[in-house]
Amino acid sequence: MSERTAFEVVSRLYQEFMKLPFPPRLAGADRAGFDPVMLDSDTAAWVFIWIKNGGELEAQGRSGLLRCIARLDRVIPALREGDDPEYRHRLHEMARLVADSQSPK
Repeated sequence: MSERTAFEVVSRLYQEFMKLPFPPRLAGADRAGFDPVMLDSDTAAWVFIWIKNGGELEAQGRSGLLRCIARLDRVIPALREGDDPEYRHRLHEMARLVADSQSPK
């Protein structure tokens, strides 16, 4: 996927994602040792920064995003019925697209 296409896809996915309600069952919950509210907030923030910066993240941003992806990789399999796993899959997809676009060429 070209950088321009990735930017357009992530921007669209982000807009759609921000319209979704946070799964209420996860407020104050723990999944795989992580707070889903903070994990979602942190991940969405790095995606937003990437969009705001025109498809670029500094080293700290890339490191933070990769940390969020690793945590999502642990949380997603630990989701329970009723946790709305699709919400998290969308977040994970956006984060992966951003991280892949930041890979060394």
